[in-house]
Amino acid sequence: MLQSPLEAATHETSTLAYETISVENAPFEMPSFEVPDFSKASRFSIEDFGAMENNQASVSKAFAAAIEAAHVAGGGQVVVPEGHWPTGKIHLKSGVCLNLEKGSVLEFSSNPEDYLPAVQSTWEGMECFNYSPLIYAFECENVGIIGEGKLYANLDTWKIWYKRPPEHLEASKRLYEMASHDVPVEDRDMTTGEANMRPQFIQFNRCVGVRLEGISIENSPFWVIHPFMSRDVLVRGVKVKAFGHNNDGVDPEMSQNILIEDCVFDQGDDAIAIKSGRNRDAWRLDMPTRNVVVRNCVVKNGHQLCAIGSELSGGVENVLVENCSLDKDIENVGHLLFIKTNERRGGFVRNIYMRNVDAGGLRYGVLGIETDVLYQWKNLVPTYETRLTPIEDVYVENVDVEQAKYVTKIEGQLELPVERVVLKSVRVGKVEERGLQNTNVNDFSFNKEAM
Repeated sequence: MLQSPLEAATHETSTLAYETISVENAPFEMPSFEVPDFSKASRFSIEDFGAMENNQASVSKAFAAAIEAAHVAGGGQVVVPEGHWPTGKIHLKSGVCLNLEKGSVLEFSSNPEDYLPAVQSTWEGMECFNYSPLIYAFECENVGIIGEGKLYANLDTWKIWYKRPPEHLEASKRLYEMASHDVPVEDRDMTTGEANMRPQFIQFNRCVGVRLEGISIENSPFWVIHPFMSRDVLVRGVKVKAFGHNNDGVDPEMSQNILIEDCVFDQGDDAIAIKSGRNRDAWRLDMPTRNVVVRNCVVKNGHQLCAIGSELSGGVENVLVENCSLDKDIENVGHLLFIKTNERRGGFVRNIYMRNVDAGGLRYGVLGIETDVLYQWKNLVPTYETRLTPIEDVYVENVDVEQAKYVTKIEGQLELPVERVVLKSVRVGKVEERGLQNTNVNDFSFNKEAM
């Protein structure tokens, strides 16, 4: 039986150094893992490969050449110097990281033609061939993006595509049907016609050993940072500012061993959105999202601090969000923790922990769990197979919120109630509605004296 890229990956041929990532005091068994350390790796400046400022053709060509040279050399940094560098897609290779030096701005074209030919990617939890993510790594080992510079997405076209016209919804239905009937992924080309399926900004697809550190990211066509079926991922000190449609900050999907720390999120959607694929595709791939730690992050805007789902058919377990805060001057965040699924998803959610969070006003509440979240899909496509999602062992501790509509709103299913939810030392200064709005939940514990 052939090994998957994750199973076969080793460090034996790499010349890079490594940093061991260990998370102490996690409430579950969080394994240590290694990520590449590029600080002393060889440098390959894009200027040495013909890049000229404000000249997209030369910059795109230089990136391809520099990445290939660094890869052939056994690993290295592709350096982006101070200045303005317009480009099309960037495809990383094993052993290679981008190093954005201080004062550099890497601006990505909004011309969809610059992201062709189509590559193997995903759309809302379903695999397909689509426009290339702006930065893309497929089946790579030891890749990254580091530095003090900025990644910037020109939105001239993508902001038009945000509107999701009828042609886009028809394409979404077509992809859903193909995924529901096991049409091979290579036959799911979503770049034809007016499908308008926007690419992710950064996608690490089936990669091992990923490092994102220090950079700023502004704007995005779709999800901003998307580790998909990847393992051993560090996101540290990254600043994200993106207010377009579906502009989640980080979307770990069917990925394992992830640390997100010391980041700032200023989002038009969820800051952290933990996913694990949709319906039959996820059941086929069978890779849960597991061992995710988010700590010491600041959320300035966003729908939720941390969302789980609704694409969670592969299962999500062992998640810790701790020592995070929300900008108290902006009351735009809905929940601190929001778990969402529906009758089509299956999968599971278990061992979810949030602790030591400080917030001002919330639009909704501390904890929300909904089991009938289908958005536009409710009437757009049918339910081919019903699989409920067991949700159990959710713990929230030491949380301070100045104001919220409610503390918890848990809407479990009668056939499969939510099991074991514990809130301890949770303080909400002002509750606008009934504090606990829970149905179909067993073994619920809350410190009533703190309300």
